Amino acid sequence: MVQITRSPHKQPRVRARVHRAWVVAAVAALAIVAAGAFTTMAGLLTGPLHREFGWSRSTIGLGASVNMALYGLTAPFAAALMDRFGMRRVAGGALAGVATGALFTTVMTRPWQFVLAWGVLVGTGCGSMAMAFAATVTDRWFVRRRGLVTGVLTAAGVCGQFVFLPLLSWIVERYAWRAGTVTLVVAALAALPLVLLLLRDRPTDVGLRPYGAPEHAAERSPQRPVPVPGAARRTVHVLARSARTGPFWLLAATFAICGASTNGVMWTHFTPAAHDHGMPSTVASSLLATIGVFNVAGTVASGWLTDRLDPRRLLAAYYALRGLTLLALPLLLTAHIGAPLLGFVVLFGLLDVATVPPTLALCRELYGKDSSIVFGWVGAAHQLGAGLAAFAGGAARDAFGSYDPLWVGVGALCGAGALLALMVVRPRRAAE
Repeated sequence: MVQITRSPHKQPRVRARVHRAWVVAAVAALAIVAAGAFTTMAGLLTGPLHREFGWSRSTIGLGASVNMALYGLTAPFAAALMDRFGMRRVAGGALAGVATGALFTTVMTRPWQFVLAWGVLVGTGCGSMAMAFAATVTDRWFVRRRGLVTGVLTAAGVCGQFVFLPLLSWIVERYAWRAGTVTLVVAALAALPLVLLLLRDRPTDVGLRPYGAPEHAAERSPQRPVPVPGAARRTVHVLARSARTGPFWLLAATFAICGASTNGVMWTHFTPAAHDHGMPSTVASSLLATIGVFNVAGTVASGWLTDRLDPRRLLAAYYALRGLTLLALPLLLTAHIGAPLLGFVVLFGLLDVATVPPTLALCRELYGKDSSIVFGWVGAAHQLGAGLAAFAGGAARDAFGSYDPLWVGVGALCGAGALLALMVVRPRRAAE
């Protein structure tokens, strides 16, 4: 927004002021970064927990699976709770929850305690600040640049997942896994006061319209909308209505494949798989961090493309290319980093989270005001697929002594995801 102030003796002076929506987006991004840092820690915990407690990899994978499943199942309820109690309260409570769960992990002695702390507490907390949170922020605060902002907020989660990874890997290797977990607690608690002080639920809270809204928009009124009661009931009703439509199941299926081929296999099993080939864990974690760097570029670019192209075709291209990269991975993993493996890192990074902006755009086109909750349920399918793949990866390693069957199977699933994406029928007005 630009304001021009006039003086009787001076020339007009232009004063630029940043719209409050960008401040809210920045604070939301910081919260998402803090929560995202927890999601890749499970891959670093597998080896240390196996050595210290003697737990099997499938047992540890169960905790990671519960984490991913609840991460997804929490998201649609969190979106409805944000309508009822506000984004600030829900996000603040979620950060406190993940800090508590991670702290409890440092004193656990039994597998069920790992499932409770990392699976339940950390999973539900991270799920409350997942993609549905990003969708709520963009829907409330932006009319223009929604695809771009969605890409940026998704990239923030990627930054949390991978930028912290080399540091956490170094801390775990040098000071043991508990020190790495405490580092995450500190990060969550550092983000908490910023959320409580700067995050605002709606533009009407500060007497503004959403960014890009026309002058006559209803949001111009400073009156705050009445909170929506019955958040849990509304979440279930939205699921019941959307589940009667074919596009919902197609989007849920494609996003389940997305979760299986990213969170489920890469974030949980890439580091131990590379270690099986003789690569140090710190080096493998650095490769994942490099994937995260390209995630940012790929997700922001995908948001920009989603504002301009058919999101179904984008999704089909992303899934097809991702499947090819995973099919090639067993041939690329060695003890050392070579050019082919670096090529995989770059391409997979560009494709990894690029599916989020077009999937969210299709939810908006198809389900309107309920799109954030619908996207939360689609995200639940994403995490369910991730959880199943995380457990399957651990079981495959225990059964076959190798992760190779996992890469091939998930790569083939991505091919099916490309076909399913093309089957989604868009509303006539959006397709024109």
